[in-house]
Amino acid sequence: MAIESKTATQPAPRGPAPLPATVRARLQKVYEHARRCVDKGDHDYAHQLYAQCVSEDPANIVYLQAFLANLQKKYGNNKRGAKLAGLKIKSHRSAMHKAAEKGNWLAAFQAGCAALALNPWDVPTLQQMAEACNTLGVDECQLYYLRWALDVDPKDPSVNRQAGLALQRMGQFDQAIACWHRVEQAKPGDEEAQLAVSRLSVEKTIHQGGYDPALLAGGKEGGDAESARSFSVARISRAAAEEDDSEDAALSDLSPEDRLAAAIAKEPAELENYFRLADHFVHAGRLDDAQQVLDRANQASGGGNLVVRERLEDIQLRRAAHQVAAAQQNFEHEKTPAAQQLLERARLQANQVELEVYAARADRDPHNPRLQFEVGLRLKRAGKPKQAITPLQAARADAKRRPLVLVELGECFQKIEQYKLALAHYEQAIESADAAENEVRKLALYRAGVLATGLRELDRAERHLSELAGLDYGYRDVSERLDKLGRLRDSG
Repeated sequence: MAIESKTATQPAPRGPAPLPATVRARLQKVYEHARRCVDKGDHDYAHQLYAQCVSEDPANIVYLQAFLANLQKKYGNNKRGAKLAGLKIKSHRSAMHKAAEKGNWLAAFQAGCAALALNPWDVPTLQQMAEACNTLGVDECQLYYLRWALDVDPKDPSVNRQAGLALQRMGQFDQAIACWHRVEQAKPGDEEAQLAVSRLSVEKTIHQGGYDPALLAGGKEGGDAESARSFSVARISRAAAEEDDSEDAALSDLSPEDRLAAAIAKEPAELENYFRLADHFVHAGRLDDAQQVLDRANQASGGGNLVVRERLEDIQLRRAAHQVAAAQQNFEHEKTPAAQQLLERARLQANQVELEVYAARADRDPHNPRLQFEVGLRLKRAGKPKQAITPLQAARADAKRRPLVLVELGECFQKIEQYKLALAHYEQAIESADAAENEVRKLALYRAGVLATGLRELDRAERHLSELAGLDYGYRDVSERLDKLGRLRDSG
């Protein structure tokens, strides 16, 4: 008899598969070595190391930011790159295009990194790198490449069109509209832009959920990347310049935001001020501004401060959660298949972001059962039950979460058709769940009863389902399951 399973089949997540722990550890060492090279001014060797990190882990935003920042320093932010770069760069772009067509992503990103080594502001290469990220489902890095391209020319209709489509797909509707407006300004009468603006305008109310309209240099005509409210180096400099003999009186007239900016200018090595300002922006829903602050804190600390790193990771988690919330609101408003697909993509992308963050944290703290649980849960949600088993087994050490972990393990074993192991874990969860974990106990009883029925262990099934019915007769379809058991006994 076929085994019944109530666990829905999940579509493949948008995004590359997580890197093995050994690869992540190796690349992290390469990254740290590259950072030391930057400190010594050896930008060429640092580029080689950062390029290795970006090519092998194109979804890692920290690697990408360091990669481009190093090249920016190498060329003194001249916006042109090396001399005669335009003549040399075409062969690398062509190599990237050919590798991408074949799905050879390592070679594609290697060629793209080689092109950007000549000119990190080369818009066609940045667009190719963004499109490669789009194909791989790497949303955050895709936007970072496009933002870098918009810094070169904020009005470029091709880049704004690409950014508009990306933001539209991610559910960041207000930012997408800003990009499409710039396409209209560059190409009056562009039908695609007009339709996009018309369709997305209704979603501006979603922006109240906390998105920053300055994303991708958006929101102002002319594409000024620093909005009037954005945290910036210029603001800190202005605040610092205001300090004089009447410093206390002057600071008392500033807003909390500007007072914190002045404090950072006065003591740039004091991380607590960065954290407080970042928290201020987070509470205001200004995640891009918060990330800017934390990026500066990361630079001030030399790039190795674990607290800063985890706060940057928290920003990634918040951004992903906001995208899901926006897509959920959009779906509730429209109730269309397209809106449903958008919501599903947002959820899958959020799960992928969470998986990457928790996997990195678990690598740093491998004996933390809570982190192992978070990794296992995200792997399971990503449709990887076999890979989820190992971290979930490690998570059993968390006594407070043990019953839930056992249920999750049971579902993973059931997915890979290890039915006896699955049933054993469900029954262990039943035994270990106390009164405070009533919902987990009910789920374990249900899973055990359904699986035992499929295995034709009718006495076991009846014991579990009857206990569940005694706790909550309206739980799912438990009454129908008991009726089915009666019919099976009669037919036997």
